Amino acid sequence: MEVKLHDIGEGMTEANINHFLVKVGDIVKADQPLVEVQTDKMTAEIPAPFSGVIKEFTVSEGETIPVGSTVLLMEKESRDTSRRTVSQTTQVLKKRILASPYTRKIARENGVNIEEVVGSGAGGRIVDEDVLLYMKGDIGASPKPEEETVPAVQTKPAETGPNTIPFRGRRKQIASKMAHSLRTIPHCTHFEEIDVTNLLVWKDTMKRGGQSVSMGAFFIKALSICLKEFPIFNARLNEEEECIELQPHHNIGIAVDTDDGLIVPVIKGVEGLTMVEIQAEMKALTVKAQEGKLTMKEIKGGTFTVSNVGPLNGSIGATPIINEPEVALIAFHKTKKRPMVNEHDDIVVRSMMNVSMSFDHRVVDGGTAVTFTNRLRDLIEEPQSMLLELI
Repeated sequence: MEVKLHDIGEGMTEANINHFLVKVGDIVKADQPLVEVQTDKMTAEIPAPFSGVIKEFTVSEGETIPVGSTVLLMEKESRDTSRRTVSQTTQVLKKRILASPYTRKIARENGVNIEEVVGSGAGGRIVDEDVLLYMKGDIGASPKPEEETVPAVQTKPAETGPNTIPFRGRRKQIASKMAHSLRTIPHCTHFEEIDVTNLLVWKDTMKRGGQSVSMGAFFIKALSICLKEFPIFNARLNEEEECIELQPHHNIGIAVDTDDGLIVPVIKGVEGLTMVEIQAEMKALTVKAQEGKLTMKEIKGGTFTVSNVGPLNGSIGATPIINEPEVALIAFHKTKKRPMVNEHDDIVVRSMMNVSMSFDHRVVDGGTAVTFTNRLRDLIEEPQSMLLELI
């Protein structure tokens, strides 16, 4: 029977085959992980739909396949398959390895046979720390099962040529999604500069009072206030039904740069969160994204995306690509002290930050977008005004 790549996430159309977790001839139980796959958003495992024997792989590691493709063939467990040889029985008795895709990745990248690691987690699950301790000196190593030794595969020396980087997995998924967004959405980007001097003073005052709130958390809360006043930016275009669907909640995606590429976890229901709660959510999701531990629930359902590149201390402007099916994305760039002319024609030094906002011109007109960012600018430049909005 065929085991296929099913849809494991919102908008998923294809996935990259990262690594097979079983071999041909292995006898597996229902729900046992068979293969690790990578989408543009997350790493996931495809489990066995039933107990049986692995008969054949129909795709290769590193291959990108569309949803619905057959990944491997299995023979369902029956009385016939229960009559096994001694070596096959040994395969059955080999313990099932419980580990997350990220933990397996750590093991693979460091040449660790995860079957030799003893798990310290619930039910014997192998966690990151078990692999790291094993690497330091065989701590947590389990005895190797007796099995036939397979000679190492000999490879030919690489010929002289250009260095290459594999274009697959998350990198390829991101490329496909970005290209589709640009092909289907008429992007329009405009720029604004915002004086964050008062916000920096407010932030320092809060910190001295024992409450540390990041500028990123403030930006997201300010955006939520603007989305309440301009719901057209918290929407999706449904061309089939010929309508614009205004979303009931502000689910703000935060673009996170990881070793495997850009990923956008989502802070749900921002309109009902305090800045302290937003900061806690933002920090937790960022760590999970960087460690490859995000769940599907944490990366789906976004209604508006934020890219905060300011902390990278680079970039004064950009033309960000919209995270389809959303209708807008805003990027906050680095803050820099600059001489500015105030209302009295005096030259003063102020901390200035540029923002770039891309929007779907099918849904929003330029004038509305400018009014939106003007409102955002006013909230950021006078942070005390936020108190009135939060009452």
